[in-house]
Amino acid sequence: MGQFHFAGLEWQQLSNEVWGNGITSVFFGGGTPSMASPLTIGDILDTVSQCTHLAEGTEITLEANPTSADASRLAEFQRAGVNRLSIGVQSLNDADLKLLGRNHTALEALRTLEEAKRLFPGHTSIDLIFGLPGQTVTSWVQSLQKLLPLCDDHVSLYQLTLERGTSLFTQVHQGYLPMPDMDAVAEMYDCARHILRDTGFHQYEVSNFARNGALSAHNLSYWQGSQYIGLGPGAHGRFVPWGDAKIQQEARIQTLEPDIWMKEVLAFGHGTRKRTALSELDRLEEVLMLGLRMDVGISHQHWLRFSPTFSLWNVFGESEEVKELKKQDLLFLDNSYLNLIFNLHLNVAFAPLHPVNWLGLLPTMTLVLHMGLVTADVRSELLDLHYLAYCQYLEKQVIE
Repeated sequence: MGQFHFAGLEWQQLSNEVWGNGITSVFFGGGTPSMASPLTIGDILDTVSQCTHLAEGTEITLEANPTSADASRLAEFQRAGVNRLSIGVQSLNDADLKLLGRNHTALEALRTLEEAKRLFPGHTSIDLIFGLPGQTVTSWVQSLQKLLPLCDDHVSLYQLTLERGTSLFTQVHQGYLPMPDMDAVAEMYDCARHILRDTGFHQYEVSNFARNGALSAHNLSYWQGSQYIGLGPGAHGRFVPWGDAKIQQEARIQTLEPDIWMKEVLAFGHGTRKRTALSELDRLEEVLMLGLRMDVGISHQHWLRFSPTFSLWNVFGESEEVKELKKQDLLFLDNSYLNLIFNLHLNVAFAPLHPVNWLGLLPTMTLVLHMGLVTADVRSELLDLHYLAYCQYLEKQVIE
């Protein structure tokens, strides 16, 4: 029995603990779920529908690796109940793919994409990575321009994150592989936003672009602070458990080691390693950080779902820090919603925003700090860091 079978067993247990009204989306991700048997995926979906309401048309996404997702296999996943694919294309450069440790080629990725579009028209997403060692703005733009005419209606862009313990991390930190500087990485991101916008895509979140209304319902549930259950080794979840008149949401983390997790599922019905009750401030911090990732920002109505006592205006309206951010055209706050000026520029003609990381993080972190969600020492360190970066940005703009 594989891990996916045990995930079905874990679902039977955890679904009985959740206070809620049915499932709005299912996402098979992490690792390479397309290597699982389509029959197993179908069995899990059957188990889900037996334990709770799974409405017809519910978004069911499978992450697919091109090497484990040929035409016949994709068709089998469709018959099993999958109705949306997320394909890890990552790059159209074979050398980059090898560097990333991917075992597919650009040609294989394009073949998988073509077949996915045929089977799941309007419901196929691709993941791309930028900021790779040796990558230039020109090479990135050329790759993107080559791919976009072939893709479907959803694109996710991610800046490369170097993970400790990987060969790539070691090679970069030992100086064998040169990384593009942050100015170049910021320009890559800005160029991608321009190109995607001009191709009809709407940027609805920092890393996600869609056209023809093909937004990811599952990811939106994260950013909007909805409940979700995480199944499998190392999975994370956020939900309100039944019993004891609880209304407090918990953060759940499942055991990371697969063998130990499977033994715990057999013994206890689940492999939950850690449960943390989230205070109102914990929840509001997440609402703020995740909500400001979206182009729509945070409406007063949405905020009141998590803070019925204190409105956005009560918390931030009279803050001197917020007034300063508004004066600097970094933040927007009125009687309707809170948003970053960065977000308001996402889908209109705009001047380059540079460096991209700080323009979003400075106002967001300032709001979190204003709410008192970190210790004094961390608050001081973060403010110093963000202030320095922002001053460097302003100085660069003046020079240019």
